[in-house]
Amino acid sequence: MPENKTKPTQQSATAFIHGLDDKQRRADAKKVTSMMRKATGARATMWGESIVGFGQYHYKYASGREGDFLLTGFSSRKQALTLYIMAGFSEFGALMNKLGQYKTGKSCLYIKSLADVDEKVLEQLIIRSVKYMRKNYPTK
Repeated sequence: MPENKTKPTQQSATAFIHGLDDKQRRADAKKVTSMMRKATGARATMWGESIVGFGQYHYKYASGREGDFLLTGFSSRKQALTLYIMAGFSEFGALMNKLGQYKTGKSCLYIKSLADVDEKVLEQLIIRSVKYMRKNYPTK
């Protein structure tokens, strides 16, 4: 079976964040880093070249494919700050209704700026997602 392409690296997450060109995106990334570190108790780790991840979990599909992935994280993309809410969003309807302006994918939350969302609601979303993942994917 093929391995995950996205894996932890030895790159510095701090250097990555400080290297972001856009001043506002850099400030937003620092705030999100603080939220995710608080939620996981884990230090930031680079996953691949552009994802800042916190913690990890092990998954195993019915097909037999298994691996490890970040518990939560984010990436600064051209169009948006992408937050990885690995639990998805179906469990968090009430929070999503209060969050503000965003778009979602399966487990990706796209926001243009933290100014577009309620930061307290975002922090709760991250915390609850981490709790959900830890409950459903316990560590060995």
